[in-house]
Amino acid sequence: MTRISFWIDPGCPWTWRTSRWLRSVAAERGYELDWHVMSLAVLNEGREVPDAHRERTAESWRLVRLLAAARAEGGSSAFGRLYDALGTIVHEEGRQPGDDEVGRALDLVGLPRDLAAARDDSAHDAAVRESHAQGQERVGAEAGSPVIAIDEGPGFFGPVVTAPPEGQDAGRLLDALVLLSAVPTFSELKRPR
Repeated sequence: MTRISFWIDPGCPWTWRTSRWLRSVAAERGYELDWHVMSLAVLNEGREVPDAHRERTAESWRLVRLLAAARAEGGSSAFGRLYDALGTIVHEEGRQPGDDEVGRALDLVGLPRDLAAARDDSAHDAAVRESHAQGQERVGAEAGSPVIAIDEGPGFFGPVVTAPPEGQDAGRLLDALVLLSAVPTFSELKRPR
């Protein structure tokens, strides 16, 4: 079975779009989707960032911790289900993930509500940093969110999509990634959004 490892920062709207495509096409193909956390806050430590970005990063830290706790509690599947619920709140509905929303998301995916406390518990930071480092190591350099790796192949930043591909396009994009990850000398492909 093909396994796709997927590192995400839950605050990134581009990652959300990619996750919608990847979840759908991986299920259709029968591929295992292995969810991991990464942190744009960790990636940008020590760098000058605009104030608005810094505020989003602070909230993202809270969600990153929560997802790390969900993975520790229920594995990759629990992480993926909670990311789906939180992403719907943040990226589809445009709402802040406050206590009520997070509690409902935890209920929806069958995780205990007391897991919400992980958002403010720095004890999860080591797991976040370790997972983040593993994703960066797969890429071989610094990369933003998302990072994707097919089986034991190298990791790549992206793909970044402006909208989740559907139908044959969804499958074609995944097929291309599988092929590219099998070419050891392939490094980068990019165009402006």
